[in-house]
Order: sequence, then C-alpha cells, then structure tokens
Amino acid sequence: MKNAVDYEMNRRKIGENTVGEQQNQNKEQEQDIGQLLKVRREKLAGLMESGKNPFEITKYDQTHHSQEIKDQFEALEGKQVSVAGRLMSKRVMGKASFCNLQDKLGNIQSYVARDSIGEEPYADFKKYDVGDLIGIEGEVFKTKTGEISIHASKVILLSKSLQILPEKYHGLTNTDIRYRQRYTDLIMNSEVKDTFIKRSKIISAIRRYLDGMDFMEVETPMLVSNAGGAAARPFETHFNALDEDVKLRISLELYLKRLIVGGLERVYEIGRVFRNEGLDTRHNPEFTLMELYQAYTDYYGMMDLTENMFRYLAQEVCGSTKVMYGELEIDFGKPFERMTMIEAVKKYAGVDFDQVADTAEAKKIADEKGVHYEARHQKGDIINLFFEEFVEEHLKQPTFIMDHPVEISPLTKRKPDRPELVERFELFINSWEMCNAYSELNDPIDQRARFAAQEEAFAAGDEEANHTDEDFLNALEIGMPPTGGIGYGIDRLVMLLTNSPAIRDVLLFPTMKSLN
Repeated sequence: MKNAVDYEMNRRKIGENTVGEQQNQNKEQEQDIGQLLKVRREKLAGLMESGKNPFEITKYDQTHHSQEIKDQFEALEGKQVSVAGRLMSKRVMGKASFCNLQDKLGNIQSYVARDSIGEEPYADFKKYDVGDLIGIEGEVFKTKTGEISIHASKVILLSKSLQILPEKYHGLTNTDIRYRQRYTDLIMNSEVKDTFIKRSKIISAIRRYLDGMDFMEVETPMLVSNAGGAAARPFETHFNALDEDVKLRISLELYLKRLIVGGLERVYEIGRVFRNEGLDTRHNPEFTLMELYQAYTDYYGMMDLTENMFRYLAQEVCGSTKVMYGELEIDFGKPFERMTMIEAVKKYAGVDFDQVADTAEAKKIADEKGVHYEARHQKGDIINLFFEEFVEEHLKQPTFIMDHPVEISPLTKRKPDRPELVERFELFINSWEMCNAYSELNDPIDQRARFAAQEEAFAAGDEEANHTDEDFLNALEIGMPPTGGIGYGIDRLVMLLTNSPAIRDVLLFPTMKSLN
C-alpha cells in the first residue's frame, strides 16, 4: 500500500513539474515575443528620428512581379527590374546578403551587396525585419545553383511591420486565427491565396458564360421590407430615417422577377444574401448567391443551361471536366443524371409515394420508417423528409432531382398533368444541393393562394415561411411571361472546384463569434 501511495505522490509531482515546465515555457515565449515587438518599435523610432519615416512613402513603381521574371528569364536576363513585396527571409553574410521577397504571384530571391547599394543603405537593410514591405531595383541573373534572382542596386523600406509573422517552418495552422486574421493566412499559406484567386476566376467565368448568352447583370436591393423568395429567417434592423423596420434580403428572386415583368427577358445577379441561421461546414449566415431568370423558357431550359455552364466552369477553371474533391472524382463531362424526387425516394428508401393515397397514409409510413415530422406537415412535406433522410447522401455525381411536391415550392408553377407536383429541380453533387430552379409561377391568383398557405404555416410556427408581397402580386397581375429561374450557391460551387472542406475556407472573412 505504501509503495502505491509513494508511486501516486511521485506521479503527481512529475505531472506538476510537467505542467509547471509548460507554463514556464509559455511565459518565456511571451516574454521573448514582447521583447521582439519592443525592438521593432524601437527600430521604427530610430527611423523616425533619422528622417526615414517608411509610412510617408506614397508610391513605388513596380515593373514586374516575381513569377513574371521567372517566366520571362531569357528575355530579362541582364535587364533592370523593379519589384515590391514582403520580406519573408534574410540571410546576412558580412558585406553581402540574400533575401526573399514575396509578392502577389510568388517569391523571388535577391542578392544584396554593400558595394552595390551603398554603405548606409546596406546598414539600413541589415536592420530590416521579416514582414517588412520593401522595394528592390536591380539586374536579373541566375546564381551558381541555378536560382533566378535579382542583383540589387537599390533597396528601399516601403512600410515597417510592427508585428511578428508566424514561424515559417511551422506556418500558420491554427484555423481560428487563420479565419480571424485572413491577412496573415494569405501571407503564410500560398494555397489559401490560390483558392481565392480561383474563386475570382470562377465568378469571372460565370459572367463570361452568361454575358455570352445575352444575359444582363443587374443589382437589386439588400434592405427590404419583405424578405421573400426562400425559406429562411431574415436578419432585422431599423431604418432611422424612415422610422421603419427593414430586413436584409434572404434571396434575389422577387425583384429579379419584377424585371422580367418589365421586359428585360434575361437577367442575373451575383450578390450577398443573409440568413439568420447556424454555422457549419456548408453554411454561413452571409453568403454569395447567384440567381438568373430567362423569359420564354422552363425548368428544362434551366437544366440545359446549368449542365452546360458547370461543364464550362470545370474546363475553364480546373482545366478538365473531371474534378477531384477529396478522393471523389466528379465527372462533369458525362450527361447529368435526371430523376424525379418520387423516383429517387423509391430507389433509395423503397417507398413509392405515387401509391400513397394521402397525408394520413404518408405519416403512417413515416412512423414505420422512423422519419420525424411535425403535425402541420402534409404528404408533400413528408416526401421531402424521406428524400433528405434516405436519398441525398447517395447523390455523388451530378444529378438533377425534379418535380418536387407543391407544399415545399410556394413560388413554382404546377405540372399541368400532376398539379400536386411542381416544375422544379435541384442539382446535387457530392451529396450537396448546388442549385434550385423552377418553371416560375406566373399565375397571380395561384400565387396569392400560395402566400396565404405560407402565412398559415408561419402562424403555425414555421419561422422560415414566406410572407405575402403585395407589390410582387401586383407585378404578376400586370403579367409575367413563362419564365425559367434558378439560384446557385456560389460559395458551395467554389468549395467543390477548389477542393475545400468548409465554406469558411472559401470566404475571405467568414462570420466568427466575437472575442469580446
């Protein structure tokens, strides 16, 4: 027993020592960082006193970027260039040094010698810190080891960094810091910069594709009195000038349809929408949505447009119609599969809702299958619940799911031969919903009845239900042509084409809980 007690006491002492050592190490690191930060400010003070304030510089003429010099080395060898960027490393060797400069296209080495730039400038250069922004002028050459470099004839400090970049070997790996300090993330992780460059290319390619199809890009209000067009809770605020409560838009739909009524025929918008919902790997309350509307077509026209556009984007941005997401190869080159929602539920859940008579029978089957539903749910709602429970996870390759129940589609035209269903589709890839499209409802009487049903759902507790929009109904009464419309989640599309695991990885500044 005594041995056991001694063992436990010794174990606790060892544990206490380990914790104490770690605390001492952390304290020493904080002291070291504090001292380094102090030194940087002292250097800045010295620069100010000597009349070399780096923050006074307003302009620097760049002739080239790093990768351009490497790509055009044969033409530029022996020529003078001027580059600017962040000092990422420095190796001082007496009268000569090497440094590495990072700009928007990458990195390039520079050879900095006292005899080339002058004694005083070289003394200043030796005091520069990693993270400082500098300009280098000099001659392009290749070192004995074959590295394309710049032999500096002039080095200038453009801006002083007063903070310390993460240690280069370990990089910036803390995801919380990466998202909160995206500026540091972009400096330290080149693949992050590549993701956002690719995001820009994706949006540019979308615009090229749609502009080539004679679509017109427009802008519609973000602050609205009635946030409709989707099933989501809005953010609310107060407009002091008019003393009115307003909402941030949750969709682009209802204003774009007004433009179709006005005769614009083909319109699209890429913009932010806001939904008061939770955060997860595929949802952020502020995200980028694209919606487009085309007069005189239907949801089949939207399917063709979507399939062709996704194939175009994959080829333009990724260089192939076959794209890897994790270990999954997604083939955009093959025709996209098309299934009705009822067919998909029958295939993966083994229930044929075409043979289910009514809501009571649907609820009985849901009870048997363990599918949870609410008292207000109708047969169509339960079909959708079965789809979410049993089908979505299987839809890896591009698949159009068509012909949704009318209960979950308040803005969609009914199928003439199946009025309990609507002309709607969703595209699924990698089990994700990528877009949502309709043959748009243009019957103002039916639309008013649908709004009334949504008001009843809201009264029954559905906080995401739509509200009646009288101005939109007035527009429909003026007359809207047969129209196809679609909405795309741009962030999710970027995730797919950049092989990014979470929506925060494709948002420059994702929503984060305040640290205060």
